[in-house]
Amino acid sequence: MKKDKATILGGGLCGSLLSIVLARRGMKVTLLERQSDPRKDGAISGRSINLAMSSRGIRALKHAGVFEQIEPLLMPMAGRLIHDEDGTTELHPYGQNESEVIYSVSRAELNRMLIDCAETVHNVSIRFQHEAVSYYPEEAILRVRDHVKDSDYDVRAKPLIAADGAGSIVRRAFNDVDNLSGTEDLLRHSYKELAIPGGPEGEYQLEPGALHIWPRGGFMLIALPNRGGDFTLTLFLPSDGEVSFASLDTDKKVTEFFNEHFADAVPLIEDLTNTWNQNPVGILGTVRCEHWHDGGEMLLVGDAAHAVVPFHGQGMNLAFEDCVVLDLVLDNPDIDWATVFTVFEKEQIANANAIADMALENYIEMRDTVRNPKYLLRKELSFELERRLPSRFIPRYSMIMFHDEIPYAIAQERGIVQQRLLEELTEDIDSIDEIDIDTAVRTVESRLPPVH
Repeated sequence: MKKDKATILGGGLCGSLLSIVLARRGMKVTLLERQSDPRKDGAISGRSINLAMSSRGIRALKHAGVFEQIEPLLMPMAGRLIHDEDGTTELHPYGQNESEVIYSVSRAELNRMLIDCAETVHNVSIRFQHEAVSYYPEEAILRVRDHVKDSDYDVRAKPLIAADGAGSIVRRAFNDVDNLSGTEDLLRHSYKELAIPGGPEGEYQLEPGALHIWPRGGFMLIALPNRGGDFTLTLFLPSDGEVSFASLDTDKKVTEFFNEHFADAVPLIEDLTNTWNQNPVGILGTVRCEHWHDGGEMLLVGDAAHAVVPFHGQGMNLAFEDCVVLDLVLDNPDIDWATVFTVFEKEQIANANAIADMALENYIEMRDTVRNPKYLLRKELSFELERRLPSRFIPRYSMIMFHDEIPYAIAQERGIVQQRLLEELTEDIDSIDEIDIDTAVRTVESRLPPVH
């Protein structure tokens, strides 16, 4: 069946990359974006968490033929640098070799580059300041407001691919449709961005090769490096309660809070109270849907279909993986759009649900568990088992971040088994030297099949 054109709603990371992927197939692609051109007007300050690019995102960029252009934007991070309350630090490597790193990347810079590539290289027609007002499922019509001309017009979905984010207008139009309506579960924690600027000579004031974490049990501060010598700081904190964004309602309380919990960071933070007052509090949540498509008329992708909290750094990587999976399904020229969307959903929905669960779990690990000696012991044992049984035992974090060939759902299934093994093997010991490694290896071999 001929598939020669498509309309994509949303010119963020997912929509812009998908427009490139489809245009490379020779499709005529129209991209509708409610914001103005980010190449001219810049990004909205304080509203985005810095991104962590892992192997799945890199695979997608290579698949789309844009990785060489994007690669200079990437800042490698070899592990988590943990900042204790007494000011001491400890590096927890992500993996076991030099290639097992993740990359910090500016959302704004990445989006600008993808937009530019889509328009200038692949002739994608991009309509900026064209905002989706409503979607009518029965007629498969999208109502769009052109803010430049201050007028509305209709787009008939043939097909419409909705990449319009976690608050998707298109998805919410199906709230009364049982088989497609989504759930939006807000986390009781929110976030706020701050910044650590470069030093007097533009130098980094923290180690640039790591993701910095100040874990404090019920909340945490993180810092990711940028190319200009600065760091983006993000505070994750309960929305309400005794220690929360709601309780930090004066400059004095903000200053006292940071001095108490993040004393080593305070001298480095740029204009703490003014930035605190200027930057908004961002919400965090998970979006899940029973289905992502409406026949061959409409498909949800990226955050519109499956927004996840950012604590595994996989929201962008999952969205980029969507682009690859959809493109591979399109390799079959004989199937119609309805079948394409059905196959795509079948391939990805279990994976999306799996990483949504694991991202929530990883928040607890990042803000609290990383300080537990048992956590460090189990991580040390998991690395040793991986060295001895590389085809059987791969730490769950490594499966997610470094092994794009392993689906998220499989990583989740194997991760559950591996966690139980680690807990059993370390139950009554405090040091790796107390473990009979040969017995541990035999136990793993008996209960964990090789990765296929």
